Amino acid sequence: MIKMQVIGNLGKDCVVNTVNGKNVINFTVAHTEKYKDSQGNNQEKTTWVDCAYWTDRTALAPYLQKGKQVFVEGAPEVRSFTRNDGTAGASLSVRVREVQLLGGKGENTVGGGYQEAGSPARQQESQASATAGMVDIADDLPF
Repeated sequence: MIKMQVIGNLGKDCVVNTVNGKNVINFTVAHTEKYKDSQGNNQEKTTWVDCAYWTDRTALAPYLQKGKQVFVEGAPEVRSFTRNDGTAGASLSVRVREVQLLGGKGENTVGGGYQEAGSPARQQESQASATAGMVDIADDLPF
């Protein structure tokens, strides 16, 4: 088995389609790596990954919006194609097994959010655990 993990931002809002009676959520993740070249200049390289999440749990779709940061895990697939000018091209895609929302631009989210299919119960659990650390200790004392 080959596994691929990507952390990046969504390039546009996701699209939910039905193919042969099965639901698929399609979205694109951009992962940008910053590095210094041989002359010491700062450089950036962005890799775009097409994602297909075959699931009946389409309630996650409204949360997969442009700019949101996500963690995606799944099986990689490379697709070859011929461009309009006749040159060969290739694209990288992932058949998604797991999706986690990590946040988005301007959000103060620290790794919380939805896991796998975005169950609201999991979001409530992470919110409860995040606020549990802020409870006044004096309220818990028996006297």
